[in-house]
Amino acid sequence: MGRNLQNLTDDHKPLADRIRPNIFDEVVGHPEILGEKGLIGRMVRGENYKSFVMWGPPGVGKTTIARLIGNSSKINFLSVSAIFTSVSDLRKIFSDAKVKKNENNERTVLFVDEIHRFNKSQQDAFLPVIEDGTIILIGSTTENPSFSLNSALLSRISLVTMGKLSRNSLGLLIKKVEERLGRKMPLTKTGLEAVISFSDGDGRRLINILEEVSSSKVIIDEDGIEKILQRKVFYHDKTGDNHYDLISALHKSIRGSDCDASLYWLARMLMAGEDQNFILRRLTRIATEDIGLADPDALRICLDSWNAFRNLGAPEGDLVISQAVIYLSLAPKSNANYLAFKNSIKTVENEDSFPPPTHLLSKKNRKMEDLGFGKNYKYDPKFNDSFSGQTYLPDQLKPVSFYKPAERGFEREMKKRLEYYSGLRKKLKNSDTGEKK
Repeated sequence: MGRNLQNLTDDHKPLADRIRPNIFDEVVGHPEILGEKGLIGRMVRGENYKSFVMWGPPGVGKTTIARLIGNSSKINFLSVSAIFTSVSDLRKIFSDAKVKKNENNERTVLFVDEIHRFNKSQQDAFLPVIEDGTIILIGSTTENPSFSLNSALLSRISLVTMGKLSRNSLGLLIKKVEERLGRKMPLTKTGLEAVISFSDGDGRRLINILEEVSSSKVIIDEDGIEKILQRKVFYHDKTGDNHYDLISALHKSIRGSDCDASLYWLARMLMAGEDQNFILRRLTRIATEDIGLADPDALRICLDSWNAFRNLGAPEGDLVISQAVIYLSLAPKSNANYLAFKNSIKTVENEDSFPPPTHLLSKKNRKMEDLGFGKNYKYDPKFNDSFSGQTYLPDQLKPVSFYKPAERGFEREMKKRLEYYSGLRKKLKNSDTGEKK
């Protein structure tokens, strides 16, 4: 009677919970971290746990792995959610853990789900207890730890990166569901492929879809799946890894002058609900980093598009963004501006802070004038071609050439201007002053 009641209770649990692995060998995917040579695999086999954070999209097994460590480990295991845990809660956990360590030499493993939700004060609270071994921290996050965790905490833990589940792993997960339910899924081959595609590497999403279709009395094909789900379910964490992956793909596609790929990644981001201002900000950066003076209109197009979007809003303004993406994709490319600025920063960092030549200094009073401030300064508009040829870099700095324009687009003209002034400077060096009569 009791067993039947237990089975009834289990059947009313969500399917994702019912098929959750009981041992590590049942976990689907991630052999690179769970295998004998993997970071977590080595810890589990040696029962020698070190603090680490699992970073990956939803539905790839982060919580499952943490629970398995708790079930298999002989040490004290606690689990909390960062959403509901305060600094005072953490202090109580740390205090109890210190007692266990001092009295029984027992270490505590604390699993923190959604650790990126902790603020700086909460994260700082972990530093001393991780340092002295009171707490072994295991965290899970869907957000890039480089942005969501402070550097002091990151320096004390290992980072385990978990990607989406592969199509092969999702196929294995389907077989596990069928074994648990004791029947085949009512899906055609194309229906199964559609379920895998709609899941987009998320195991939990896959199981939820299968739970929805498992009771169907008819065999479901790809069209049937689309009708059930209405549309593709996009995964896009606006503050996490996927957020930066997609904008990176868009940036690199524009840089590579692939208009079609650029529009594809733009569509992916907009369909997923990305903030258009975030996209426009990156497009403006691209206009100066990857195009620069090869096409000065690129920056104007971006700023005009941004202004137009503010006035139009979505969805009408999305077409403005598309237009900017097309323009940037097909514009001539040059990173000369980017490199020039980067090299100037590098020179400033590596050289002493030399003062400006005295002829460039402002003579605000008689004392400064007596010291030579501004002496022999040449006012360029008074010279032929409005060019005096005087020096402007510090006297102690060797001659440098930061800006090297490309032979593309408008930068051809910039190169001519650079060569013109360089030649004029050499010409005036050993000639008369060039001052207008």
